[in-house]
Amino acid sequence: PGRAERRRAAKGGRGRNRGSAPASPTSSAAEGRPLSRVEARRAARAAKESVGVVASRVVGELFITFGVVMLLFVTYQLWWTNVLAGQETDKAKAQIENTWAHEGGDNKPEAFEPGKGFAIMYIPKLDVVVPIAEGISKPKVLDKGMVGHYGEGKLKTAMPADKQGNFAVAGHRNTHGEPFRYINQLRPGDPIVVETKSAYYTYEMAGILPQTSPSNVSVIDPVPKQSGFKTPGRYITLTTCTPEFTSTYRMIVWGKLVDERPRSKGKPQALVG
Repeated sequence: PGRAERRRAAKGGRGRNRGSAPASPTSSAAEGRPLSRVEARRAARAAKESVGVVASRVVGELFITFGVVMLLFVTYQLWWTNVLAGQETDKAKAQIENTWAHEGGDNKPEAFEPGKGFAIMYIPKLDVVVPIAEGISKPKVLDKGMVGHYGEGKLKTAMPADKQGNFAVAGHRNTHGEPFRYINQLRPGDPIVVETKSAYYTYEMAGILPQTSPSNVSVIDPVPKQSGFKTPGRYITLTTCTPEFTSTYRMIVWGKLVDERPRSKGKPQALVG
């Protein structure tokens, strides 16, 4: 061909080279030639994006795992602890009743070991039937679904059979059987019955303190200052945590004895009416 034709052919080839797609970093490496500066930057950017994707995936999986663990923990606290506490209270109630059946009913004063069940509490309005044990230990008493009697050290209070004093008890409001969850619904005159080996003691709810500090131990005094009681008598005090699902404050319910009935005479009216 002539010189003019050769020039046109050369120009067409250069145009096609300029318009073709740039070689990828991978193809460059495969060809054995070193990466250009632009190709190296692209390869580094691609590597960073891969690390970010992996990190995001790991973080997402961690959040999912954490959520599952929290769900299991909440299920355990709100449901399974109540199931376990129900089993414990049924067992404790059976043991108490079996002991009474073998020992018979008498009026001799008894000393109880911490954690030992010795009575049964009934709150008919709330459909509560729960064993009462000595002491307010969480692992030995409260976390087993029982109500605990303040009977040790400086917090020692009277027993139902005492002729004068304040029979004070504590119970969980949430989880672990939650026997005192709804005591805020009690109203003056509502019965609270305590059954012991020898007698039924019927108290009538007399007042409530919706919230007080945990350090306010005067609420279990023989004559509690905020109860409205003015003179010594035979009282009962129920204490629990408040607000629900916290232990920031304490809720207090007071009652006064209105009837003492030997077990040999059968259940009191509050339990059969």
